[in-house]
Formats: sequence, structure tokens, C-alpha cells
Amino acid sequence: MNHSSLTVMQRQSVARTLWSPRLLMTEILAGLVTSLALIPEALAFAVVAGIDPQTGLFTSVILAMVIAFTGGRPAMISGAAGSTALVIAPLVASHGTDFLVPTVLLAGVLQIAFAVLGVAKLMRFIPRQVMVGFVNALAILIFSSQLPQLIGVPWLVYPMVFVGVALVFGLPKLSAAIPAPLVVIVMLTLFTVLAGARVPTVGDFGQLPSSLPALFFPSVPLTWGTLQVILPYALGVAFVGLVESLMTAKLVDDITDTHSNKTRESWGLGVANLATGVFGGMGGCAMIGQTMINVNGARARTRISTFFAGFFILVLSLALGDIVAMIPMAALVSIMVFVSLITFDWHSVSPGTLRAMPRSETAVMIATVVVTVFSHNLALGVGAGILLAMVLFARRVAHLVTVSREVADGTATYTVTGQLFFASSNDLYTLFEYTEDPDEVVIDMSNSHVWDASTVSALDSVVTKYHRLGKTATVVGLNAVSGALHGRLTGRL
Repeated sequence: MNHSSLTVMQRQSVARTLWSPRLLMTEILAGLVTSLALIPEALAFAVVAGIDPQTGLFTSVILAMVIAFTGGRPAMISGAAGSTALVIAPLVASHGTDFLVPTVLLAGVLQIAFAVLGVAKLMRFIPRQVMVGFVNALAILIFSSQLPQLIGVPWLVYPMVFVGVALVFGLPKLSAAIPAPLVVIVMLTLFTVLAGARVPTVGDFGQLPSSLPALFFPSVPLTWGTLQVILPYALGVAFVGLVESLMTAKLVDDITDTHSNKTRESWGLGVANLATGVFGGMGGCAMIGQTMINVNGARARTRISTFFAGFFILVLSLALGDIVAMIPMAALVSIMVFVSLITFDWHSVSPGTLRAMPRSETAVMIATVVVTVFSHNLALGVGAGILLAMVLFARRVAHLVTVSREVADGTATYTVTGQLFFASSNDLYTLFEYTEDPDEVVIDMSNSHVWDASTVSALDSVVTKYHRLGKTATVVGLNAVSGALHGRLTGRL
């Protein structure tokens, strides 16, 4: 699907929603529910980054509202994410918050540059098992991130969470008119207030803002030294943000059975991060947990829900901060537990699937999960999974190369079959009978393909050894592409 048709499809979807009171109410309520789940995490991630908790809220507000227009994946939620918080935390600790803003601004510029260079198109090279591992690791991280809210808390928290999970699973079977997560939040908040229950609330995470965000001008020198300080962190924010956003967009594509524009999502995230930087924000990216609440829990499908998620954070924080602060964390924990359970791909770990799946494929999935969970870095986990998949693929393909020998009329003919690259061609040199062959040797490449300089070098080594023995070896049968590469590099390596 090309860019123009995709844009038209999305614009029609928004227009249809605006003209349908039922669909519009679904999107608005989804934005409300998602904003309530965003607030405590935005506060918490700001603390992780070592900055004012209010900065985390304003970052989520600006990111959500801007990317609702610039992003390439409708209904996906972006905000102040834990992954970016972990990247910038060392910078804030060592250089203070003044260096944070130029870092976020540079990260936005880099994301736009990566989009122009077509980095988003590399998504097609991510194997399915890496994607499965990403989803499963994400579910585990979402669940484990709720454990601090369940340790060392009053006993009443546990039955509240149990009731919340039961409601969020059971209510949609009775009626889908109102999002189940919203019902859970309202009911548990009312219970907490009316019963006077002393349980952790959203207000315990930090003070909600009382005024609109203002432009921020950092007092840092525009020098080469400053660039040397911020560039590594900006690259980290840009890369982690793009990986998480593009992987989340692909996940939402699968859930909604629709397509997204990954290139637009890449530069759209860059623009959104530039906007957050201007207002002193911490930068961010797609937030998988809140996206799953929006798409799976509240069944949102358009940009309207993304915009209202940011809008409601602003309104709730400024106008209804006291009420929002009373929401028990048990309500949000129950929603996130629900999200983690429906996000995990249970079929991928069923005994039948594991028995049928090749061990190498299972290893890739497990490696992605393990690295992600232990590093708490989705980008690192995905990178590890891709790297392992590449190594295992190269190993499999390397064993598919065969060399057969036939001697007739004083000529030895070797027929090479398979795909030749660095992994499969390294042993090519050892597959010839140099001393036993007659003076004329033909290496027939009709059934093979030369992919890289390593293979050209291996063929040169074979021909050179025959030459040293006073014999003649000729390479024949190269296809056009292989012949062009061989002709350009032979004798020069």
C-alpha cells in the first residue's frame, strides 16, 4: 500500500469516527482511560530519569498530542517512556537537566534523519520469532513492573487488584458500551474514598502540575565539547525510541489487521520529540502497555484516542488533579495485569508449538525474551534476537553448499552448488583434490551464486594453488551478478 492511499484510508477513518457519535465516544473514553494509566508511569519514569515528576507528565502530553497528527500508526500511544528514561538518567546525574534539552532536540533531529535514510524499511528484516520474543518480553516487563505496587502494601490492595482483574476480564462479556478499564478505575476509586481505605494512590507518585508548560531555554554552550557530551545519549534516545515505536506499530498492525506507515512514524516521533524538547521535556516513544490498553482494552482505532490521551492528561492534571490523585494504584495495577496477560503469546510456549518449532527458532525467541527482561531494554533484546537469528541462518545456509568432482578426458570438473558467502565459502578451499587432479581443472559455478568478497577471495585461493602446482584452473558458469562481482574483485584481494 503506497503512502497516498494509506493517508486517505486513515483520513477517512477519522472522518467516519467524527460523524459517528458511538465511535467518537469510544475514542474519547479510550483516551480518558489511557491517560489515567499514563499519569502514574509518566511520574515514575521522570523520577527514574532524575528530573521533576511534572516534566514527565508534560512530556506525555506533548508527545501524544503532536504524534496524533504526525505519527504513522493510528491509536498508538507515545509518552515519557521508561526506556528513554534509563538512557538519559546518567546524563542528568552527571551534567544536570540543562544538558537534557539539547540531547532530546538532537535525538529528534536524528530520528527525522533516520526516517529520511529509510531506517524504518529495515523492519522487514526482523524475523517472526524475534517479534514473538519482543511481545512476550513486553508482557513480562509489564507484569513485573507492577510488582513494586504489590510488595509491602496494605492487605486490602490484593483483593482490590483481584476484583479489578476479574472486572476487566468479565465486563466486556456483558457489555462493551463503556470500556471495562474505565469502570474498574471509577468503581475502585469510589470504594477507596467511601470506605476510607488507606491504600497507595496516584498522588503518592508525585505532585501534579498546576500550570501549563512553558518554553525552556537551557544554559549550555553551543560548542564541540557540548556535542561530544550529548551525542552518545542522543543516539541512544533516538535508536531506542525508534525500535520500540516501530516494533509497537508492527504489533498494533497485527492486532488491528491494518497497515501503518513506518517511515512517517519515524519522522513523526522525531518531530514530537523536538516539540517536547522545546518545552523542556525528557523525550519519549511508543508506550506498549498504554497502547495495549487503548487498542485492546478500550478498542480504540484512530488518532483521536491518541490526541485525547494527551489532552486528558493535561485537563486531569490541571483541573482535576485532586481527584486523579485519589485513584488507587490497585485499579491501574489490575488493568496492567490484564494487559500483560492478553499481550503474552501463550500459543508460542505451548508444548505442541515448541515440539514443532525448530530449535534454532525457539532459541531466537528465548534469547530475545531473556536479554530484554534482564536488561529492561527492548532495543537491546531485539538486537540480540536479530543477531542470533542471523548467525543461525548463516550457519544453516553454510551447510547447504556442495562440491562434486568428475574427471573425464584429462580434465577435472568441479560443480559448486549453493549460496556462497563468508560463512559457506570459508571451507571451499579445502574441497579440492589439488595434487590428484590432472593439469586442466574447471570450476563450474552454474548452480551457485557469489554474494561477497570472501567468496571471490576463496576462489582466487583455489586458482592460485593450482597455478603453483603447474596446473590451470578456470572458473566458468557465473551468472551475471556473480560474474560482475568476481570480475571486479578477482586478483585484488
